[in-house]
Amino acid sequence: MVNVLGISALYHDSAAALIMDGRIIAAAQEERFTRKKHDPSFPEHAIAYCLDAGGLTLDEIDHIVFYDKPFLKFERLLETYMAFAPRGYTSFSKSMPVWLREKLFQKDLINKKLQAGFGDAQVFDKLLFSEHHLSHAASAFFPSPFQEAVVLSLDGVGEWATTSMAIGKGHELNIHREIHFPHSIGLLYSAFTYHTGFRVNSGEYKVMGLAPYGEPVYEKKVLDHLIDVKDDGSFRLDLSYFDYCTGLTMTNAKFDALFGSPARQADEPLTQHHMDMAASVQAVTEEVMLRLTRSLVQETGIKNLCLAGGVALNCVANGKVLRDGAFDNVWIQPASGDAGGALGAALVGYHIFRDQTRLHNSGRDHMHGSYLGPEYSQEDIETRLKRVGAKFDSLSYDGMIDQTAEALASENAVGWFQGRMEFGPRALGGRSILGDPRSPTMQKTLNLKVKFRESFRPFAPSVLREDVSDWFEHDVDSPYMLIVSEIKDSLRREMTDDEKELFGIAKLNVVRSDIPAVTHVDYSARIQTVNADTNPKFHDLISAFKARTGCPVLVNTSFNVRGEPIVLSPEDAFNCLMGTDLDLLAIGNTLVWKKDQDVDLMRDYKGAFELD
Repeated sequence: MVNVLGISALYHDSAAALIMDGRIIAAAQEERFTRKKHDPSFPEHAIAYCLDAGGLTLDEIDHIVFYDKPFLKFERLLETYMAFAPRGYTSFSKSMPVWLREKLFQKDLINKKLQAGFGDAQVFDKLLFSEHHLSHAASAFFPSPFQEAVVLSLDGVGEWATTSMAIGKGHELNIHREIHFPHSIGLLYSAFTYHTGFRVNSGEYKVMGLAPYGEPVYEKKVLDHLIDVKDDGSFRLDLSYFDYCTGLTMTNAKFDALFGSPARQADEPLTQHHMDMAASVQAVTEEVMLRLTRSLVQETGIKNLCLAGGVALNCVANGKVLRDGAFDNVWIQPASGDAGGALGAALVGYHIFRDQTRLHNSGRDHMHGSYLGPEYSQEDIETRLKRVGAKFDSLSYDGMIDQTAEALASENAVGWFQGRMEFGPRALGGRSILGDPRSPTMQKTLNLKVKFRESFRPFAPSVLREDVSDWFEHDVDSPYMLIVSEIKDSLRREMTDDEKELFGIAKLNVVRSDIPAVTHVDYSARIQTVNADTNPKFHDLISAFKARTGCPVLVNTSFNVRGEPIVLSPEDAFNCLMGTDLDLLAIGNTLVWKKDQDVDLMRDYKGAFELD
């Protein structure tokens, strides 16, 4: 038995993951336990959960693998500051004390943290370090259903690499080519995130959601001035437009002058300019990914592709890559960002450092649906709900499914808390808020009254795998909500001439299909296919909803409000119910109706979390 613990920490989205004899046992982000979004702190709670899930003590762990190499990252920071000196002194003076005090000596820091949190376990000699992009690549290839694949990792920056191509065969994985900092498609996208007024490292998905409201009118300007993209997808940025190498912002006055406006402040209204900027950087990102993937097929002859890194969470671009058909098969790590680096580090420890073969491949991936987090027994759920003063009814399983399906068919907003929590940023039917996709008001209601977030944000459809091709232009597995496709033509509603003349957010309330709550303004949808094997409860619920309505689709969004991590515990779920306009909480076999609760338990949730 070989037990490997993977850790990502100290930048953003800290996490831990446990591998036992090659099998993924547990993985979780620290933010879920601390309730701090994107928490970068050492993941002591996530580590404790993983050890508990495996029934292990820290002494029984053979290797502890950190997801990147601090000395290489420090080398990159020093070389960058020296290359641009004397510019960047302010940024340099802020970052160096932290590096010299903590980050540079991470082996010692990790050792001390583990000993402080888990007794006097002897761990120093067990500590290993993977490279950042190798961790990303491992997280994508080793759990994938492929014995051979090209692995493309794209993010902001690791140590030096921002884009890497690896080839995986069996239990071997080797990086063959890299693009290095400061040239980064992830940082280009983050620059536009900053310019449009959203928070870097958390607001990029908002830019992706905003893009369909605009037109890519600046695409040529981006390609002419900001980024030089070659036919094979390799690229270089013109750094004179950016400030991220040495400054405290992403862009500078030259960038603002090129596009005719300064960066938007978070409290300023979104304009057509911002929507067009979002559409433009999205178009450029898609073009880069398409050129990269096409050239990799020609170069390698391999027809399977794995994707990882923060850019792989761009499900619109992923959909374009899939439909382009250069690769026969595409698999994307559901925790593609830095949190997934913990899983990748553990897999590097097992397969590369220990030279262990992979599990038997049955044609499915080994992520267990990404349901790798904590779960709660029915008894524990009821005990915790009683402790917080909730009034509830516990039913049979069939009774819970039937009453929840009926509530959804009656256009109630439902918090759905079942089984193990998801690993990664997407709610996949473990910790979800659900609604009726046929309702023309559900999208706006969930955004403004439940999630407390921007009205333009789209919601995803969860659809029975066996029915997906009847409702969407799509007929492959998409269990992790990482591929965007289009609504079936037969379900679309043709827009009137007046509606076609609308611009920007005015497009939002136009009913476009038979399932308007999950139909974005360009007739697209971020699809999750639900399989009875990986999530039988969620499959049963959608099936019961279909039996009542004829519709095998539900609105699915993460169980949280804006700025809050996805709920972890029954208490978190009840607090969210009492602080929002959710109507019902279905947790285990228990139903908790908002209307039945003590009004003194109501919470002011709208301002409870710092906005992301």
